[in-house]
Amino acid sequence: MMKQFITNLLHQANIAVAGDQPWDIAVHDDRFYRAVGTHGSLGLGEAYMNGWWDVSQLDQFFHRVLAAKLDTKVQLNWPVLAAVITGRLFNLQRQAKAFEIGQRHYDIGNDLYQRMLDERLTYTCGYWKDAQTLDQAQEAKLDLVCKKIGVQPGQRVLDIGGGWGSFAKFAAERYGAHVVAITVSQAQVDLGQKLCAGLPVELRLQDYRDVHDSFDHIVSLGMFEHVGVKNYHSYMKVVQRCLKANGLFLLHTIGSNVSGMSTDPWIAKYIFPNSMIPSLKQIATATEGRLVMEDWHNFSADYDATLLAWFHNFDTHWSEIKQHYSERFYRMWKYYLLSCAGAFRARNLQLWQIVFSKAGIVGGYHSIR
Repeated sequence: MMKQFITNLLHQANIAVAGDQPWDIAVHDDRFYRAVGTHGSLGLGEAYMNGWWDVSQLDQFFHRVLAAKLDTKVQLNWPVLAAVITGRLFNLQRQAKAFEIGQRHYDIGNDLYQRMLDERLTYTCGYWKDAQTLDQAQEAKLDLVCKKIGVQPGQRVLDIGGGWGSFAKFAAERYGAHVVAITVSQAQVDLGQKLCAGLPVELRLQDYRDVHDSFDHIVSLGMFEHVGVKNYHSYMKVVQRCLKANGLFLLHTIGSNVSGMSTDPWIAKYIFPNSMIPSLKQIATATEGRLVMEDWHNFSADYDATLLAWFHNFDTHWSEIKQHYSERFYRMWKYYLLSCAGAFRARNLQLWQIVFSKAGIVGGYHSIR
């Protein structure tokens, strides 16, 4: 009965079991059907990690699943219900848990990220408008950010969630900025300090709530997804407190089409614990009365291309690092990168760059693309 239900459900997205299209799936173990029917997206991901099913093109499979909204047609299951209840009752991103994401995701191995990412180690969406390669797309994104906030030589810039210092290094080298980059990952600080040596860059192992300095501009690239809606007001208070009167704040974040309190159960368990994708409404509510929105730029299709490039690098260089990881990790990481590519292709997820000022730009803000 469960097998027929799942088979019919997939058929609604023109996905066949044992078909010959690149998005059709091969089921190796019938436990797959009960896992998906009982545990939804968590069961689907774990079944893939277990090798119970395969598909030639995971990204195409997820594009079809999400475009057909199959995720809304599976009955509410316990993992989803538990995530919703937990997100409403508890502050999963409170300060006491701030460093958990660093330890469980960003600290798993610099060798992995050095082989997967671009040469600057930029772990956020690239800007592919005029780019042909991942390195070009990431440099174009970093340059776009600098131009949008109008960085001038000698200005002090805060990067909330600075990673390995990719933006800090770029802004210091190309624009003469003095950058403070904060992260909750010790591995990122250790490598980032080496990469930024000799530049006016300070990398700190620090939670955003503990920053009290004053800055000409503030950026946050791919970190807001770890803040959580219960902390959005606190986050924006920090921005308001640390940003100088005429400064600009650029928020680069993945966005959701609907407001929620939690993330996908599989992503939460295996990739980004305590994460949460913000909605338009949630960001607007958190900034209302505190900041003026000057510009809102959506280039979510570029994340599809970025994720495919990351997977290509990861897959190509797997043999160089596989002694440090398991085959189950390989399937997990492949599933993560390609399922997300499919989600952006289906426009189930967005990528926003939003520029804010403290009190409005006199004469208006000139949008840069």
